Amino acid sequence: MKIMVTGGAGFIGSNLCEAFLERGDEVVCLDNFSTGHYKNIEHFVNNNKFSLIEGDIRVFSVCASAVKDCDIVHHHAALGSVPRSIASPLDTVDTNIGGFVNVLYAAKEAGIKRFVYAASSSTYGDSKKMPKIEHIIGSALSPYAITKYVDELFAKNFSDIYGIETIGLRYFNVFGKNQDPHGGYAAVIPKFVSSLMNYSSPTINGDGTYSRDFTYIKNVLQANILASSTPGGVITEKIMEYNSSQGIDEVPGENISEVFNVACGVRTTLNELADTLNRNLSEYDSRISTVPVKHAETREGDIPHSLASIEKIAAVLGYSPEYSVEDGLKEACKWYYDHLR
Repeated sequence: MKIMVTGGAGFIGSNLCEAFLERGDEVVCLDNFSTGHYKNIEHFVNNNKFSLIEGDIRVFSVCASAVKDCDIVHHHAALGSVPRSIASPLDTVDTNIGGFVNVLYAAKEAGIKRFVYAASSSTYGDSKKMPKIEHIIGSALSPYAITKYVDELFAKNFSDIYGIETIGLRYFNVFGKNQDPHGGYAAVIPKFVSSLMNYSSPTINGDGTYSRDFTYIKNVLQANILASSTPGGVITEKIMEYNSSQGIDEVPGENISEVFNVACGVRTTLNELADTLNRNLSEYDSRISTVPVKHAETREGDIPHSLASIEKIAAVLGYSPEYSVEDGLKEACKWYYDHLR
């Protein structure tokens, strides 16, 4: 297939580009390098099945050009981070909603049948339901969370009106290769790793008992490939079976528009995370074992606990995490140590 990946120079996007190229697909990468990095994709540029378009999803003409002759879109360009959205809500809304609709409409206009996009576990907001189940959400706790939920609404609306198939993947705390440890809005795992490798105490916001469903990047790649390749008729049939088994009184629409959790289905506290990272990194540098953690105030907008049910994606797409959190962290720490020194 010819696949367009927005945000293809970013963390998840660059891993997707690599996975699709290894599979033999043709890949078009669209990125404005506001948060992505050229170094993540530079080893693809001489591949005749890879093309790079430097452009902004907030410009519709750029999106329309990028999707030309593509078979499928994987949309991962966004401004992530809850704290960033609280500090800069206008930029977050402009990119995550305006840009999203630009890419979605461009895909529809180009006659693309399926649109796979990065949704977010932040959509669950203040829901107390554990584990998180796709059809039960709470009130959003940040502008970022609102934008990601609005994207789901637009995806469903475009499926109903225009017939484009949309699949949203609600990621739960993804980590791994190419994840940037730098900047004020870096994700917790590369940030902790960077601190430990510099013999500086990583900072845990709160007492460390907050927990997350950390998900290794290779599990995310599996989910994206399944979302690309599972036939529409199979998805509809499996959704009906899943809904019936869960007592969900909802019949799938004529056109596919579904969201799925992508996670491991295991809770890890921030204290446990810090201990595991310290232990893994100490195998490469024993001095790291002596570095303690420190604690700071809980961040505004943070969800206390996050744990995904992965029953739906398993039942419908056949997803089964190949990497546990422990195995993923071990492999990721080796990559971090080799590339962040």
